Amino acid sequence: MTRTDEKVGYLPSSKDLFPTPKLAADGVENVLRILEGRWKLVILFHLFGGKVLRFSELEREIPAISQKMLIQQLRQMEKDGIVRRIVHHQVPPKVEYCLTAWGQALCPTLDALLTWAIERPAEPPGHEPAP
Repeated sequence: MTRTDEKVGYLPSSKDLFPTPKLAADGVENVLRILEGRWKLVILFHLFGGKVLRFSELEREIPAISQKMLIQQLRQMEKDGIVRRIVHHQVPPKVEYCLTAWGQALCPTLDALLTWAIERPAEPPGHEPAP
């Protein structure tokens, strides 16, 4: 009898996903396209932790963003599968936003970026102070 456990494939490790620098660069470019925009990361941070916020609550949480820009950013994030829009059919209409599971999965990555930024050395390596 043939053993099947040796034939079962596993997902490749992350280093195998991008075997060439070109493919890795293309992957980074795609990620940056999804997250680009001045406000997307700010919106993400306000929705992390399973929060469900109404549009007006997001406006209050991010006072520097215009209504038009908030709408645009939320629509793009919804299209990309990061944010879910929940419409309650009532008068007046009630619209809420929350992260999808895929959007919530960004939390550890963005926390790692914050930690990385906090740990920035005072002087970049290789730069001597001016005499």
